Amino acid sequence: MTPLDPHAQLEVSFSPFPVLRTHRLVLRKMEPADAEALLFLRSDPTILQYLDRDPIHSTAEAALFIRHINDSVDRNEGINWGISLKDDPALIGTIGFWRLQKEHFRAEIGYLLHPHHWGKGLVSEAIDAVMDYGWNVMGLHSVEANVNPGNSASIRVLQKAGFVQEAYFRQNYFFRGRFIDSLIFCKLTPAAEQEATNEQTPPVY
Repeated sequence: MTPLDPHAQLEVSFSPFPVLRTHRLVLRKMEPADAEALLFLRSDPTILQYLDRDPIHSTAEAALFIRHINDSVDRNEGINWGISLKDDPALIGTIGFWRLQKEHFRAEIGYLLHPHHWGKGLVSEAIDAVMDYGWNVMGLHSVEANVNPGNSASIRVLQKAGFVQEAYFRQNYFFRGRFIDSLIFCKLTPAAEQEATNEQTPPVY
């Protein structure tokens, strides 16, 4: 891999907003009209079981949350897409790179999906589209995911997408009066993955 300028960092622009399309999905900009659907996604106990975040309590709070997301997009600090089915514009989930480490060409991915659509491979489909955008448009070098160890479904989705577990942090996150473990998964850009595989050598004892 050609060495980068030591002073280089990731430069991104999300204007105009990049709409992504897959076989079954449209990943689009979230709008104020999505507030009611987002309220459900960020308040349903089944969804929040492993999210370890406080719920949203009103459509007004959800609308404010959408505005914060889009403000972040406008400032090129992160990007989140609303997930809709191709034949139905209703919001059924979200996915995005919500934390960029521009100096490291790295982002953290996060996603939510309505329980009615679990088990259909839709999250995997959305991840593939978002990762392709991250590699080929944004110029990311690596993407990480932070997962509650109890969230076996999300772990399977990440492994299916080629993410590898990098770390297990014990009780590193304090939420609602208790300390929670965290699993960190990572995926490198395909070229970097190939180079890392080629450079691996057996240990010398």
